[in-house]
Amino acid sequence: MNDVSGHGNTSLQFSTDFPEVGDVTAEQVGQFLVENPDFFIQHPSILQSLQIPHAQKGSVSLVELQSEQMRKKVRLLNYKLSQLISIAKQNEKIYRAYAELNLRLLKCKDISDILLLLQETLQEELSLASVELKMFKGANALPELQKRLFMEKRFKQTPYFFGRLSQHEKQLMFGDQTAESTALILLGDNNDLGILAVGSHSADHFTPDMDTLLLNQLREVLNVVLPEKLRY
Repeated sequence: MNDVSGHGNTSLQFSTDFPEVGDVTAEQVGQFLVENPDFFIQHPSILQSLQIPHAQKGSVSLVELQSEQMRKKVRLLNYKLSQLISIAKQNEKIYRAYAELNLRLLKCKDISDILLLLQETLQEELSLASVELKMFKGANALPELQKRLFMEKRFKQTPYFFGRLSQHEKQLMFGDQTAESTALILLGDNNDLGILAVGSHSADHFTPDMDTLLLNQLREVLNVVLPEKLRY
């Protein structure tokens, strides 16, 4: 019995099975930091003393490196936001142009008025290169042989074709006008009226995966307006 404490003499045993510093691997440190993302928040003094190698600036603090990375992310997000705003504005411009075009088409008196209005809207307002109407009947109608060529080759499944034409086809549709890529729209409820042909300065402007929502509306309006002007 110990006279001072009133307890018996016992010896305390402490575990000394701690890993040596050399036993800790870089992978373990990395895994620990991943599993404890608030470690540097709880130990800010360690964060401030860290130095990270930098290819251009030599050694920089982790805080400075994180700040630089954050600034890059902010710049990238701002760039993407500007792109989205630009696309939204362009889409609004296109939508308004088509909406006004559809209304004005109802007031046209003849085929020449319709073609002039289409050219005014698509070429002048939307900056497309060329616009032509190739009717299947009437004056200046597309020859029957050429009509069959386009029907069999370009309109197998849908009343739309988007992409590039052969030189011969471009000559038939546009003459000497520019049409690096084209949109061809087959007109008529029974596909029997003609073809609206639109050409672009860019070879990549009209592609097979294009959305046809606005073109569907334009096609429906032309299908109503054209028969009356052609006296079908």
